[in-house]
Amino acid sequence: MATRKVLAGARVVLPTGTVDGGRVFVEGTRIAGPSPADAETVDVSGHWLVPGFVDIHNHGGGGASFSGPAEDVLTAVRAHRLHGTTTLVASTVTDDMDILTRQAGLLSELAEQGDIAGIHFEGPFISPCRKGAHSEALLRDPDPAEVRKLVDAARGHAKMVTLAAELPGGIDSVRLLADHGVIAAIGHTDATYEQTVEAIDAGATVATHLFNAMPSLGHRAPGPIAALLEDERVTVELINDGTHLHPAALELAFHHAGPDRVAFITDAMDAAGIGDGRYMLGPLEVEVSEGVARLVEGGSIAGSTLTLDRAFRRAVTVDRLSVEHAVAALCANPARLLGMYDRVGSLEPGKDADLVLLDEDFALKGVMRRGEWVIDPQLA
Repeated sequence: MATRKVLAGARVVLPTGTVDGGRVFVEGTRIAGPSPADAETVDVSGHWLVPGFVDIHNHGGGGASFSGPAEDVLTAVRAHRLHGTTTLVASTVTDDMDILTRQAGLLSELAEQGDIAGIHFEGPFISPCRKGAHSEALLRDPDPAEVRKLVDAARGHAKMVTLAAELPGGIDSVRLLADHGVIAAIGHTDATYEQTVEAIDAGATVATHLFNAMPSLGHRAPGPIAALLEDERVTVELINDGTHLHPAALELAFHHAGPDRVAFITDAMDAAGIGDGRYMLGPLEVEVSEGVARLVEGGSIAGSTLTLDRAFRRAVTVDRLSVEHAVAALCANPARLLGMYDRVGSLEPGKDADLVLLDEDFALKGVMRRGEWVIDPQLA
């Protein structure tokens, strides 16, 4: 018989609102309906109970990268699970095409095992003048045939490709991705407003880390930011670590896109969950100092050391978002984007029992994934 648990007494965040003194029944790996009398009761009074976090843009953590061997990938997955991320898309960085296709094959096997939710290719189809922490020597135009090569190598597990749609082949590649059910994300781009509108009309539906690695918003040349914010078809990624975005920029994005079109991401690299030091991001060396990752050569910000529990806590304590809006940005919205909302992203019967327990100050106190505690509840 499947293990039955009742988590009782917490403030439970549901799609319909927050329930004080709520109860969530877990049977086996799933959230279930009303609990039977023989279920084990776990008293979590004085805490918040929210869905497991969903990260659609993450390069690694725990000292390991999603561009490495399977052991490294699993190390990074475990590191982020310890911070509440129960559903994670593994992001690659720009590299030689043969290396990327081989890595896609490895990651697809881990997706088939359920360790990751799919693959995000960030590069090599991005703008040299907005390359950020990507090797310029390895960048290339988004030739649809090469984009298709990466998608095929992922064996049905490619979830998203970030590209600069203004480059030769960009719009055709957006259409190809849309036709194959893969998210086309606009990022690391030097596109104009008009070029971005064209890309959205062709099928692009995500803004890769909005504001970062793209032209600033201008009053005569509004660039991609205005186009991505104004279109209801686009979900905007935001890195809420206090380094990548000024709080006013985050507030601007929420005001214009609304709480249903924002997805908080980590864009994490190896140092997430570890600390300062020297690391590699693809073929480039990164120095992490006081939690901020920058390329050793050139000084560009090189991803983040963020975890989603920190992004959540900052959202409600610094940015003053409602808990419900923070849950939407970390759980429901990215789950919908991935086409996984029938399984994850909210605390509803029939979905995976992926849960995060937070105390009154929004510090993480427990993580459950598919009915098993990753971190046992810390209730003292």
